[in-house]
Amino acid sequence: MASTTGNAVSQDAAQQPSVLVAEDDEQIAFLLQFLLEREGYRVVRATDGRDALRLMGEIAPPALVILDIMMPYTDGFAVLGEMRARPGWKETPVIMLTARSQEKDIVRAFEAGANDYVVKPFLPDELKARIRRLLLSPPKS
Repeated sequence: MASTTGNAVSQDAAQQPSVLVAEDDEQIAFLLQFLLEREGYRVVRATDGRDALRLMGEIAPPALVILDIMMPYTDGFAVLGEMRARPGWKETPVIMLTARSQEKDIVRAFEAGANDYVVKPFLPDELKARIRRLLLSPPKS
């Protein structure tokens, strides 16, 4: 887990790869944070689409984004579109994690630039394997 002292983040935490989790369901967000921190990632959470867009302007691009589709204010498709339009965020791997299981939503996500698509409820070990696969992939040139 990322350790902090006051407002300063420890050197070890600063070196951990970060994951932006944009998820409005508090229980799912907590579970994702728990799983990711146990795997050695530093987690930055956005509680809705508007919060995710705000964070994109405030933080460096993370190693990975886990993005829900159905969120208040701005949906995951709009957030993904903004990510793919921003320098630095274009190549950031994105996993869509959503309850939407219709083919049209899956196709739309991939066409918008998602790297993977996982339907809720998800299997934690499968999600961790997908994360490892994405983060071991060489960057696109």
